[in-house]
Amino acid sequence: MKVAVLGSGVVAQTLGAGFLAHGHEVALGTRDPKKLESWNTEHSAARVLGFEEAAAFGDLIVLAVKGTAALDAVKLAGTAALAEKTVIDATNPIADAPPVNGVLQFFTGPNDSLMETLQKHFPSARFVKAFNSVGSALMVNPSLPGGKPSMFICGNDSDAKAQVAEVLAQFGWETEDMGAVEAARAIEPLCMLWCIPGFRSNDWAHAFKLLR
Repeated sequence: MKVAVLGSGVVAQTLGAGFLAHGHEVALGTRDPKKLESWNTEHSAARVLGFEEAAAFGDLIVLAVKGTAALDAVKLAGTAALAEKTVIDATNPIADAPPVNGVLQFFTGPNDSLMETLQKHFPSARFVKAFNSVGSALMVNPSLPGGKPSMFICGNDSDAKAQVAEVLAQFGWETEDMGAVEAARAIEPLCMLWCIPGFRSNDWAHAFKLLR
């Protein structure tokens, strides 16, 4: 599969390397190729392109930028390049403000989400929320004493969610489908919850698991 990862930060680099390791063709989309020079040297099989070129290359798109830059990144990718494609939305609406007692601040309210905003602006793209509720070190093939962790996903397109579930299984996750795009209102704040032990106790080696 051809995968375009939009972003140049640690999450984008981690997921890009993960897709390469699992045998996919990868292009990273960025506004500043210099940020990816060392990563691309280590992962020379990957392409480094602009946002629009990367999105056009990919059969599957991964949005892995800061939440404050998410809408601009998707605009740069362009409607035509995203139309009818699955877009894994790994972003969180983290505000440009410090945590309060270990709790991140969001720029969305409780009855809204960043993914809903993206879906409204780009209705032809098939957004699926995933990879937002865990740190980059555990995104690809996590090894934890409690077994496979759960990744909570949501989105309006069932075929897109099935495609993302296949990726998650390949990456060592169990998928928990929480329904339509509105469920992002609950999934995005899991980032807050996941980060609290990290900010308070420097404990970042954990993930969520749904038990029945």
